[in-house]
Amino acid sequence: MPAMTRARGWASSLAVYREYRTIIMLLLGFSSGLPFLLVFSTLSAWLREAGISRTDIGLMSYVGLAYTIKFLWAPVIDHLHLPVLNRLLGKRRAWMLLAQLVAAAALVGLSFSDPAQALMPVVVFALILAFASATQDISIDAWRIEAASDEKQGALAAVYQLGYRIALIASGAGALYIAEGVSWAAAYLVMALLMGVGILSALLAPRVAEAEAPAIGEETVARFVHRLHADGRMARSAGFLYRAVVAPFVDFFNRYGWWSLVLLALIGLYRVPDFVMGVMANPLYIDLGFELSTIATIVKLYGIWMTIAGALIGGIVAARLGVLPSLLLGAIAATGTNLIFVWLAFQGADPVALAVTISIENFSGGFAGTCLIAYMSSLVNHEFAATQYALFSSAFALPGKLLGGLSGSMVDGFSATSSLVQPLVAMAPHLTAETAGYIPFFITTAAMGLPAILLILLVAWKRPGPAPANPA
Repeated sequence: MPAMTRARGWASSLAVYREYRTIIMLLLGFSSGLPFLLVFSTLSAWLREAGISRTDIGLMSYVGLAYTIKFLWAPVIDHLHLPVLNRLLGKRRAWMLLAQLVAAAALVGLSFSDPAQALMPVVVFALILAFASATQDISIDAWRIEAASDEKQGALAAVYQLGYRIALIASGAGALYIAEGVSWAAAYLVMALLMGVGILSALLAPRVAEAEAPAIGEETVARFVHRLHADGRMARSAGFLYRAVVAPFVDFFNRYGWWSLVLLALIGLYRVPDFVMGVMANPLYIDLGFELSTIATIVKLYGIWMTIAGALIGGIVAARLGVLPSLLLGAIAATGTNLIFVWLAFQGADPVALAVTISIENFSGGFAGTCLIAYMSSLVNHEFAATQYALFSSAFALPGKLLGGLSGSMVDGFSATSSLVQPLVAMAPHLTAETAGYIPFFITTAAMGLPAILLILLVAWKRPGPAPANPA
């Protein structure tokens, strides 16, 4: 009987993956993941091949700050209704569709740009793409939260990640294959066409019950308005501002007190090594002499499946050991595996060495990413889910993105320091002063993971818990 009960439980759990909304979530995950590499590593490979300096490539990564500051306009998306589209599709799908159309247009603009001739158009279109993509992420997260009950959120998150990773294969390996076989313009134009998957998904997604505003004590809103000495239309605007923007953050800081700062620091520092290292990964491969097709096959195609494997194992470990222990394991793994790139630099353009490096790095990255998502989700108050999750996802990316923009300058600085690179060049004949600069860089990025490990140990020791949620 217990065995039959367990079997029925597994069958019931798996049935959610056949539901219509789950299939839509898979397609929306693809749409969400498609633009990501096109403003990061795929774009950096294009820029490096076009002769753009590593310093400029590092600075270009700042367009990705759109993903890290999306909490600033998440409340607007949470509350503002788009004319016409809102009536036809509902608030969430309306914002999805608008963001997807803008993203597709930006990709078309990139396809007609040439960074070797003029870098500014590439910067402008990449910035538009990043903001449109971040807006799409906010609306998809909100739709996911409202589209299913809490017990089905795990399944929706799982298929979202699967769709996202498949999109990374398309925008990573697929784009590089097209770029080598045809041109970079063709690669970005094909990616613009693939945004049609998201557009179709937004149109076919079921319209869900949408929360207009969380439950907030009106006396709290009245006090806020009174402090501003507002009346009439100004008072109504101030009330909207409080409900949409202020209340979600007040709620989080009220529940965790000063520990909120520690938790945000932990989240912000957790993926710093990966973000800073990631900007210079493709320039390293190119500078070592790997062909684009090799990078596409090993890094963008095979590597994505290693990330998926790490993510799935991370989910199992988190369920078995708990969120914090798995979070600590992920931080240690993600920090330590930055050093594998030091070994790769010494090996040179060896496809086997690249495959080993990507296996270790991507598996640990997928593992750590799942553990972090589970931890951030555990901190969210469901009454403010969309905005608070946007805050956490912004916080986890902001420090890494800021430092990542300096990654090219760091490598160039190390390369220009003869006392550092000359002994390294002597150890490996294929190394030059330019490529030897990557070695101290990756050692530095590994060290950047130590603060997050210490914060996890502190949180695990003190176990800060939320106070009872009060009306914001």
